[in-house]
Amino acid sequence: MCGRYSLSKSKIELEERFQAEMLSDFKPRYNIAPTQLVPVITSDSPKGFSYFYWGITPDFAKNKPVSQKFINAKAESVNEKVSFKTSFQKRRCLIPADGFFEWKKIGKKTKTPYRFTLANEEPFAFAGIWEEYENEKGENKHTFLILTTAPNSLVSEIHDRMPVILNRDDEKKWLDKYSKEEELIKLLGTYPANEMISYTVSPLVNSVGNDSPAIIRKTSPMDQFGNYTLFG
Repeated sequence: MCGRYSLSKSKIELEERFQAEMLSDFKPRYNIAPTQLVPVITSDSPKGFSYFYWGITPDFAKNKPVSQKFINAKAESVNEKVSFKTSFQKRRCLIPADGFFEWKKIGKKTKTPYRFTLANEEPFAFAGIWEEYENEKGENKHTFLILTTAPNSLVSEIHDRMPVILNRDDEKKWLDKYSKEEELIKLLGTYPANEMISYTVSPLVNSVGNDSPAIIRKTSPMDQFGNYTLFG
């Protein structure tokens, strides 16, 4: 599962990396959570960032609010499940990020948050699918979810799933409406562990109300439940 990620790079950095125009009001995000409105790049508009809600409303749930339950889909079955098949075929997207978070269970009630990034700390893209739906007010809204796959050896120490991180060369293939299904499935593998790093971060990440650079700073495990003012 992927339930929290970051996009802390600047507008200029993201525009250069993805060769797409970012909305002028973009601000770096350090603790992105489900149901929030965040930038994506869609197959319909690959030259610009669009703002979609994280948490898809599947075809069988018309006129329902954005759901926290539908935030991920398994890459192994996304082309077969009725709820996601059409989106996989026609509505694919890139979800720009520069890190994601998972929690390691320590004891019965304690969990330590970890952040995972590329070893070079550059931005990357999750593979995603998107949906359009009409809300109760008759307004058209756009939502997305992140595809997940089996973890590499780095992530598997913390969690049994990880988001699909696309190779940079494969991003255009993922957005290409003419890519064949068998080609797309091949893109959804596990990202190499030797090209990633992980580190512990402040428990400030536990609250979705916190969204500051302190969230992504490296924190020694001994400080996890110490003086929170250290991270202000």
